[in-house]
Amino acid sequence: MLKATVSHKGCGFLFFMRLKINGETIDNLKAVTIRELLDELRIEPGRVAVEVNLMIVKKADYSGFALKDGDMIEIVNFVGGG
Repeated sequence: MLKATVSHKGCGFLFFMRLKINGETIDNLKAVTIRELLDELRIEPGRVAVEVNLMIVKKADYSGFALKDGDMIEIVNFVGGG
Protein backbone atom coordinates (compact mmCIF):
# COMPACT_ATOMS: atom_id res chain seq x y z
CA MET A 1 0.00 0.00 0.00
CA LEU A 2 1.48 3.33 -1.02
CA LYS A 3 0.45 6.60 0.53
CA ALA A 4 1.16 9.91 -1.11
CA THR A 5 1.52 13.31 0.41
CA VAL A 6 2.65 16.65 -0.93
CA SER A 7 6.40 17.14 -0.74
CA HIS A 8 8.71 20.05 -1.37
CA LYS A 9 11.15 17.86 -3.35
CA GLY A 10 11.21 16.06 -6.68
CA CYS A 11 7.95 15.49 -8.50
CA GLY A 12 5.80 16.96 -5.73
CA PHE A 13 4.85 13.66 -4.09
CA LEU A 14 6.46 11.72 -1.30
CA PHE A 15 5.64 8.02 -1.27
CA PHE A 16 5.66 5.94 1.87
CA MET A 17 6.53 2.26 1.69
CA ARG A 18 5.42 -0.81 3.52
CA LEU A 19 8.37 -3.05 4.30
CA LYS A 20 8.69 -6.26 6.28
CA ILE A 21 11.65 -5.76 8.63
CA ASN A 22 12.80 -8.71 10.74
CA GLY A 23 9.36 -10.28 10.30
CA GLU A 24 7.39 -7.18 11.29
CA THR A 25 5.41 -5.17 8.73
CA ILE A 26 6.19 -1.47 9.02
CA ASP A 27 4.22 1.23 7.18
CA ASN A 28 4.89 4.88 6.48
CA LEU A 29 8.63 4.64 6.00
CA LYS A 30 10.14 7.49 4.02
CA ALA A 31 13.45 5.75 3.29
CA VAL A 32 14.34 5.08 -0.33
CA THR A 33 17.70 3.36 0.26
CA ILE A 34 19.07 0.99 2.88
CA ARG A 35 21.20 3.80 4.30
CA GLU A 36 18.13 6.03 4.69
CA LEU A 37 16.23 3.14 6.30
CA LEU A 38 18.97 2.57 8.85
CA ASP A 39 19.07 6.32 9.58
CA GLU A 40 15.28 6.43 9.96
CA LEU A 41 15.39 3.46 12.36
CA ARG A 42 18.39 5.01 14.18
CA ILE A 43 20.61 2.01 13.50
CA GLU A 44 24.38 2.44 13.14
CA PRO A 45 25.26 0.97 9.68
CA GLY A 46 28.70 -0.20 10.76
CA ARG A 47 27.29 -2.62 13.33
CA VAL A 48 24.76 -4.51 11.19
CA ALA A 49 24.39 -6.76 8.18
CA VAL A 50 21.38 -6.21 5.91
CA GLU A 51 19.59 -8.75 3.75
CA VAL A 52 16.91 -7.73 1.25
CA ASN A 53 14.70 -10.44 -0.25
CA LEU A 54 17.21 -13.15 0.79
CA MET A 55 20.18 -11.28 -0.74
CA ILE A 56 22.94 -9.89 1.48
CA VAL A 57 23.75 -6.29 0.59
CA LYS A 58 27.34 -5.02 0.89
CA LYS A 59 27.83 -2.05 3.22
CA ALA A 60 29.39 -0.11 0.34
CA ASP A 61 26.04 -0.42 -1.50
CA TYR A 62 23.74 0.79 1.32
CA SER A 63 23.52 4.35 -0.03
CA GLY A 64 22.67 3.28 -3.57
CA PHE A 65 20.51 0.20 -2.95
CA ALA A 66 16.93 1.25 -3.70
CA LEU A 67 14.16 -0.30 -1.63
CA LYS A 68 10.77 -1.21 -3.09
CA ASP A 69 7.35 -1.43 -1.51
CA GLY A 70 6.89 -4.94 -0.13
CA ASP A 71 10.61 -5.76 0.28
CA MET A 72 11.48 -8.25 3.03
CA ILE A 73 14.45 -7.00 5.04
CA GLU A 74 16.49 -8.66 7.76
CA ILE A 75 18.79 -6.46 9.85
CA VAL A 76 21.24 -8.41 11.99
CA ASN A 77 23.30 -6.79 14.76
CA PHE A 78 26.83 -7.97 15.44
CA VAL A 79 27.32 -9.02 19.03
CA GLY A 80 30.72 -9.60 20.58
CA GLY A 81 31.33 -11.99 23.39
CA GLY A 82 33.75 -14.36 24.89
